[in-house]
Parts: sequence; C-alpha cells; structure tokens
Amino acid sequence: MTYDLMNIGDGGMLDILTVAKQHGALTMVHAENNDMVKWMNKRLAAAGLTAPKYHAVSRPELAEEEAINRAVSLAKLVDAALFIVHVSTAGGAAIVQREKLAGTKLFAETCPQYLALTLDDLDRPGMEGAKFICSPPVRDAATQSVLWRHIQSGTFESVSSDHAPYRFDASGKFANGPDAPYPKISNGMPGIAMRLPYLFSEGVNKGRITLQQFVALSSTNAAKTFGVARKGTIAPGFDADIAIWNPEKRHVATLADQHDNMDFTPFEGMELQGWPELTMSRGDVIVENGELKATRGRGRFIARNPVDLTGKPGHRARELDPARNFGAEIAP
Repeated sequence: MTYDLMNIGDGGMLDILTVAKQHGALTMVHAENNDMVKWMNKRLAAAGLTAPKYHAVSRPELAEEEAINRAVSLAKLVDAALFIVHVSTAGGAAIVQREKLAGTKLFAETCPQYLALTLDDLDRPGMEGAKFICSPPVRDAATQSVLWRHIQSGTFESVSSDHAPYRFDASGKFANGPDAPYPKISNGMPGIAMRLPYLFSEGVNKGRITLQQFVALSSTNAAKTFGVARKGTIAPGFDADIAIWNPEKRHVATLADQHDNMDFTPFEGMELQGWPELTMSRGDVIVENGELKATRGRGRFIARNPVDLTGKPGHRARELDPARNFGAEIAP
C-alpha cells in the first residue's frame, strides 16, 4: 500500500484479495498510507530536513493506522483472509485486536526491531542512523510496551524478522551517495538471525511470555496459518524439526553471529540470555554449537494447504448478500 512502484491502489487490492480467496491463499500487506508519506517527505525536504533521523518523522503512526484500517475494510468487503505484516504502532495493533475479536479473517505480526530499537537510534552521529532506516520506522519506548502487551494477549500470530539487508556502503544503504537524503537511503535492515534469540531473551527469560508462547510465536502459529501441515509441533507424523536451547547461556550479539553477508547488525552489543545449541530439520542435524552441518541440496519443496480460518467466521457485507441486496448476485 506504499512505495510508488508497488502501490496498486484500493481497486487493485480488491482484485487481488478476490483471486486469493478463490484459491485459498492468504494476502499479506505492507500497510502505510502512501500519500501521507509523500506529503511528509515533500515538506521535510522543503525545510532542508533530510538527515536519517527524519525518516522516522516522515512515516507517521497515523499512516500505518489508516492503512491497516483501510486494508481490513477492503478484505471484509469481499470476506477474504488478510495478513498485516510488521505492525509497528499501538493504534495499528488495537485495530487488529478489535477486528480479530469481531471474527474478521485477519492475521498479523510484529518484529524484533519494533521491540528493541527506537527512533533515537536514527539520531546517531553522522550517517550511522542510516543503519536503522526501515519501514514502517521504529517508534518509541511507550509503543514497545504496548506491542509487548499485544504479543502477550495473542494479537499477533508471529514475531517475524522483515529481514531486508543492505550493506552499509555504496552497494547497499548508500547506492545514491554517501550523503544521500533519507528518502534515497536504501530502506531496510537485517534481522533474521536475531529474531528468535531476542524473543527468547526479552520474552521468555524476562517473564513477558511463556515458553509455550515463544514456540507458538516462532513456529506453531505460522505453520497453522500458512498451511504447512507437517511443521510447527513435535508429534508423531510431523517432521522432526527441533531446536534445542540453552536458557542460561549469555551472549553478546555481534556481526559474526549473523551469517548473512552483511557488514553490520542493528543489534550489535545487545546482551542476551538464552541461545540455540542444536537445530534439526527432518531429523538431520543442521547446526550444532554454531557449526553448520547441513548438506547441500537437502531442501525439499512442501506443498501448502489453504489458509487455516478455524475460529474466524468472517464478514458478510450486506451489499454482497443476495438475501439483503434485492437478490443481486455479485460474485467476489
């Protein structure tokens, strides 16, 4: 719903939602109001405010909240399933919570960067703030507290990474020059390797969530939501995908931990408690004590079932219901 080259408009979204519904697919959406962002960019540029920190100002919380509300309304019109990715605001999370309570076919996630980082990180000296440019932007400590409460109460199916890595050089963040204004700085940050260690340390070990919630947020919910039938639990008939964690091990996050061909991590120096010691996939040891043991080519395609809508009755718009619209048959 944002970025000029990707924004398809409301009509385009209705078409996509309709086709996805026909095939049992789940539409995932980046929800920000494109015109709000462009309006802010124009005025910040006119005032000469182009340093990395102004990226956080240029994408208002209201831009996300409005877009989430609109996306949900579009999905409800055609009674289609919708997944809101990387929710970063208290208002956006509240909309998701309200609509899920109403039975809407809605799913959502947040990400570690919205729990670990704030807009003050974009105000680091020089161009260091560019490392923390992502969209939606990171917010403030008060928002972090609210997002944790939504994680605790089940608003989000998962805590995902939104891994979008750009190196801190001319091949990545500064493809448009070392002093590029914030709209020209490549937008995204790495996060996939820190997703679960951060969630375990700050969630489980600090008493914010239970171990069972950690498992649900990291694997079970995603497997159920996206129809990966053999994944997400340890039980007969499922794949032997197992991660063994040492809940006491303390670790300081560094670039060397990431294995993503990046030259920085936004989580550098964070002290965490709890670290994975062994990972298995289909019964094979993949990583043990930090050493990769997987064999090349062992990956296997997994056909997926339609989205699981158990407990989500959805919404029947009066105007699309022949019993209430004078008998008009309008196929969504």
